[in-house]
Amino acid sequence: VQLQAYGGGLVQAGDSLSLSCAPSGRPISMAVMGWFRQAPGREREFVVAGNSNSAQTYYADSVKGRFTISRDKAKTTVYLQMNSLKPEDTAVYYCAADHGGICYSNYAKEREYDYWGQGTLVTVSS
Repeated sequence: VQLQAYGGGLVQAGDSLSLSCAPSGRPISMAVMGWFRQAPGREREFVVAGNSNSAQTYYADSVKGRFTISRDKAKTTVYLQMNSLKPEDTAVYYCAADHGGICYSNYAKEREYDYWGQGTLVTVSS
């Protein structure tokens, strides 16, 4: 299963941007979906993840209060609403998903996710 992410682009500091991600081809329900990001010259880091109805969500401290994760009713698509963007949010954003489920305490661990998207670039200018 390949995930397809959409919505990256160039914005100014303080602007908002929305990303979305879903399996390409046949829709597949995913138990947990989330986002990671990799800034230039840095390792990939966790951003946010949530379960199928977004009742359980986990945010990195750096985005808490500014980013919001949500899911569609079919449980196939994940959205990331990013508000009050900062230059330090500049990165390639990767969506990740797991069909069977992930323990909440492991949401931030890359190895827990079975499926990954190709990444979409978000650039925030100052």
